[in-house]
Amino acid sequence: MPKSRDTDIFELAPVAMWIEDFSDVRAQFNAWRAEGVEDLGAFLRDDASRVSACSSRIKILEVNSKTLELFEARDLDDLKANLDKVFWGDMLETHINELVQLWEGKTAFSGSAVNYTLSGRRLDIQLRGTVLPGHEAALDRLLITTEDVTAREEARRAEERNRLHAEGIFEYSPVSLWMEDFSAIYKLMERVRETGIVDFRVFLDVHPEFIQQCMSEIRVLDVNKATLDLFGAPDREVLFKRLPHVFRDAMEKPFKEQLVDLWEGRLHQHREVVNYALDGNERHLLMNFSVLPGYEADWSLVQVALTDITARKKAEAYLEYLGKHDVLTRLHNRAFYTDELNRLERKPLRPVSAIIIDLNGLKEANDQLGHEAGDALLRRFGEVLNGVASAPVTASRIGGDEFAVLMPGADYRAAQAMADTVRELLKINNQFYCDAPISMSLGFATSEPGDTIESVVRRADAIMFEEKRAYYAEKACTARSLGGEPLRAAR
Repeated sequence: MPKSRDTDIFELAPVAMWIEDFSDVRAQFNAWRAEGVEDLGAFLRDDASRVSACSSRIKILEVNSKTLELFEARDLDDLKANLDKVFWGDMLETHINELVQLWEGKTAFSGSAVNYTLSGRRLDIQLRGTVLPGHEAALDRLLITTEDVTAREEARRAEERNRLHAEGIFEYSPVSLWMEDFSAIYKLMERVRETGIVDFRVFLDVHPEFIQQCMSEIRVLDVNKATLDLFGAPDREVLFKRLPHVFRDAMEKPFKEQLVDLWEGRLHQHREVVNYALDGNERHLLMNFSVLPGYEADWSLVQVALTDITARKKAEAYLEYLGKHDVLTRLHNRAFYTDELNRLERKPLRPVSAIIIDLNGLKEANDQLGHEAGDALLRRFGEVLNGVASAPVTASRIGGDEFAVLMPGADYRAAQAMADTVRELLKINNQFYCDAPISMSLGFATSEPGDTIESVVRRADAIMFEEKRAYYAEKACTARSLGGEPLRAAR
C-alpha cells in the first residue's frame, strides 16, 4: 500500500485491520462452478477439506499495528507463520458464511467469529469485510476488520449462564412456582380507589362479585414442573386453559384477604389458601406472594410459591376428629359431649332434649365371647346412632357401654319420636345379626322452664336406669323359672 494519508489512517486505526487478496479464492470458485456446484454452503459443509482449500488461497498482504498487538505477533511474518494458531476450531462455520456471501456476489460481509492469539488466548471477534472499490471483479483487495468483542461476549455468556441457572432453579424447584401478571387487578383496584372508597374490606363485603372479577383477571405467565405435578396437569397449555377450575370456591375467602393486603400496600404476603387440582380435589397450600422488585408500580410481575400442605391438613383434621370422636363407634366422645353440654347451657335455645342409653349385657358378652365380640356390638350400635344423628342432633359414646343423644330445640314429642326411631333401627339391625342381638335401656327427658341441661340429663339417666332395672328384674325372673341363678341389675 503506498504511503499516504490513507496509509496513516490504516496504521493508526484503533481496530485490527487486514488487507487480503482473495483472487485465488475467486479462481477456486470458478472451478467449482464449472463442476456444477450451485449451493456452496452445502458443498463446503459436506467436506471440511474444501473450506481449507479456500482459506489456504487467501493471501495476507498487510496488517496494522493493532492487529499485531491483538494477536500477540512480533510482525507480519510472525503472524503469517502462525496462522494455524489463529484460525481454527470454532471459526469453520463463520468462514463458510463469509465465502458464501462472496460466492453470491456480495462485496461486503460480516459475522461473529472466534480467533486465538499466538499464546492460545481465545478472542471473540466481530468480523467485517469489504471488497475495495475497483477490485470487485478480481477480489484481489479486501479490507477485513476484526474487532475484539471478548469482554462483551463474556458478559453475554455470563448473562446466559445466569439466565439458564435461574430458569433451572425455577423449572426444577420442588416447590410449585408461578409467575403471574396482576396489572389488571391493580387497575381495577385503582378505579375503586378513585371513586373515594376508603374502607376496602367493607366494599368487598358489599360487592363480593368484585373478588370473583379479580380472580378472573389473574394472568399466569409461567409455571414450573412441580406446579404441573401438584395440580395434575399434563402440560402448561392444559393448566392455563383450565385455570377457572383451579381458582374457585374456597379460594375466595383467602383471596379476599390477599386483595385487602394489596390495597394496604403489603406486596409480600404469606397465608394458607385453597386451590383445586384438575381432578377436582382440594389442594391446601401455604402461599408466599411477592410483587417482584421493579414492578411495584403496576404489579405486572409477581411470584407465587405454593407449598402443598394437604397431607398436613388431613392429619390435623384427623387429629381433631380423634379429639372429638370415639374411634370404635365413630360417634362423638365424652370430651365433645361435655363441651356440648356446656355450650347448650350457655345458649338460650330451649327446649333441649336428652336421650341416655346403656347397652344391656355387654359385660357378659365380653366375658363369655371375648372383647372382640363386645367391640362388634359397640360398632353396630354406633351405626344405629350415626343413622339418626344429624346436625344439630349429636350422638356420643360417654362411657364403656353408655351413650347420649343431645337434641337442641327438640320438645318432648320430638325426643319420643327419636327414641322410637332408635328402637326401630336397633330392631332392624338385630334382624341382620340374629345370633348376637343387642339389648339396650333408654331414657329421655326434655327441659322445662328454669331447668339446667345437667338436670335434664340426670332425669333421662334416671329413667334409663329404671328401664335397665326392669330389664334385669325380668331376666332374673325368667332365670328362676328355668331353675337358674338370678342375675343382678348392673350399670
